[in-house]
Amino acid sequence: MQHKITSFEQYQETYKKSVEHPEQFWDEIAHTFSWKKKWDTTLDWNFKEPSVKWFINGKLNITENCLDRHLEKNAQKPAIIWESNDINEPNRILTYQELHDEVCRFSNVLQNNGIEKGDRVCIYMPMIPELTIAVLACARVGAIHSVVFAGFSSKSLSDRINDATCKLLVTADGLYRGNKTVALKEICDEALQTTSSIEKVIVYKRTNEAINMQIGRDVWWHSEMQKATPHFDAVEVDSEDALFILYTSGSTGKPKGVVHTTAGYMVFTYYTFLNVFQYESDDVFWCTADVGWITGHSYIIYGPLLNGATSVMFEGIPTFPDAGRFWAVIDKLSVSKFYTAPTAIRSLMASGLEFVYPYKLDTLKVIGSVGEPINEEAWYWYHEHIGKQKCPIVDTWWQTETGGILISPIAGVTPTKPTFATLPLPGVQPILVDSGGYEVSGNNVEGFLCMKFPWPSILRTTYGDHERCRLTYFSTYENLYFTGDGCRRDEDGYYRIIGRVDDVMNISGHRLGTAEVENAINEHPNVVESAVVAYPHDIKGQGIYAFVIVDKQSIEKGIVDTDPDTGDAEADSLRLLNITAFKNEIRDIVSKIISPIAKPDKIQIVSGLPKTRSGKIMRRILRKVAENDISNLGDTTTLLDPSIVDEIVKNAQ
Repeated sequence: MQHKITSFEQYQETYKKSVEHPEQFWDEIAHTFSWKKKWDTTLDWNFKEPSVKWFINGKLNITENCLDRHLEKNAQKPAIIWESNDINEPNRILTYQELHDEVCRFSNVLQNNGIEKGDRVCIYMPMIPELTIAVLACARVGAIHSVVFAGFSSKSLSDRINDATCKLLVTADGLYRGNKTVALKEICDEALQTTSSIEKVIVYKRTNEAINMQIGRDVWWHSEMQKATPHFDAVEVDSEDALFILYTSGSTGKPKGVVHTTAGYMVFTYYTFLNVFQYESDDVFWCTADVGWITGHSYIIYGPLLNGATSVMFEGIPTFPDAGRFWAVIDKLSVSKFYTAPTAIRSLMASGLEFVYPYKLDTLKVIGSVGEPINEEAWYWYHEHIGKQKCPIVDTWWQTETGGILISPIAGVTPTKPTFATLPLPGVQPILVDSGGYEVSGNNVEGFLCMKFPWPSILRTTYGDHERCRLTYFSTYENLYFTGDGCRRDEDGYYRIIGRVDDVMNISGHRLGTAEVENAINEHPNVVESAVVAYPHDIKGQGIYAFVIVDKQSIEKGIVDTDPDTGDAEADSLRLLNITAFKNEIRDIVSKIISPIAKPDKIQIVSGLPKTRSGKIMRRILRKVAENDISNLGDTTTLLDPSIVDEIVKNAQ
């Protein structure tokens, strides 16, 4: 652990070295690992193309560093501790030796089912150890994994399979989430009706529900594993070979396949896990995210395993069987480092302290938050009632595209402030710019958050569309990576993220593009057009407010009515029922096309939207309405029809 920072003075010295001599800094850390061939050049980059390459011509396999290199000294150490959705189901513990053997077996299964280096494998699974095994087996054979969150719809799944032209799908018969059972295989079967690239489907038996198995295409996980040996020589890959694709929402309706490559991602997730959480060899680390998100990739699987840590995987939800489940698991498994989302914290706050008091929580040493900035009230509640005022809080800022944490306190090292992500980690070079792209220097300033130098785990491209990568992240400001976030830097140089500045919403820590939600709403046969914006939500952080125009024919027929108050009580009651049913239909469509996460919280039926004469929707005005801040809507005279704004304000929810 020679790369571990243990004092603020050491952080300052290390940070200075890392930005003055970044190649030397990362070169030294990269030598920690097992390489089949060392790299020739540490870094080659420009942000215009964009093109970033780290550890050029190095050869390796990341799973040898996650698994094989720990076997000599820590073969019997728990690598994964799995906690079931069902509180009465026993834990499963996989030691490093057992995880290594299972990964090798499944690597053989993948190879036996036609997977070769460079093939894309889609993984759509519950939060069970087999998900980790499948991810690592892909990496071991040199295949590219594309994990799709198992809460996404069949349409979202098929879109991602098609975009990456995945050759094989790994799934399960179903999953448990709270008191619900979700028929995963059924969703897959529906998705595969609109895909053509999938040749094989491997199905893990989790719920034992009856499912359809297509002969010649579908095979059982357990049957395939029985034929496989626990030996598989890791395939050699290049430093810059793709490790995985992970889809994230953008400002257009089509999700972006963010591509991360092998060596840089490995080095950065190892280093950030070690330092941010101040990893110790006896830690039990629990990140509550789903592996379907980048947080799960980096801080359930790769970061912990690269450090030889014990990582907890949790199948369930924080409120089942009651709102004390997180705290029960912490006591049960002696969790020392805990990493969760502000949404979960606010939800558990709202449930009351009676669900916290029964638990000791005395094994906790560090607590963290991820997904969105944590608000002050939640920060203090978390600090007092979960951390018992003795655990440092690491409020981490990063993105799918960054691969790992960029701005965060180092636990117990960086002095913290509520709502501030504090300071950049070594090797990370943030810059604030104004709308013209000019640097905003000094402290007590605000601007758009950019990065002026690459870190090892920066995204390399968006799959199959490099121009989209350039336009989204590197074209807004010359020679800078644009994060899409506004940011404040205070008198101490601490960074506070103040929200998205593009058409992306952060709902319960999940990024959703306004366009993809609008496209889903517009699928309703009675919808002419829609616009969605985010607004402050007590639990989720942000909720979705939809403004929807319906067709005149529907209004005339009474299917939808924009004015249910006519004075006729019986008729008005019927109209209200129609409107409620219509709104529920919209929510159902959005759930089916994207995910229940994307359902609008509020839906307002409008006769028009505030548009400029060129046809652009003025979302600034809609956000003000959604936020119930109509005192200053700005100049509306440039709109095509300013009276629309008065109508929207009058009928706002």
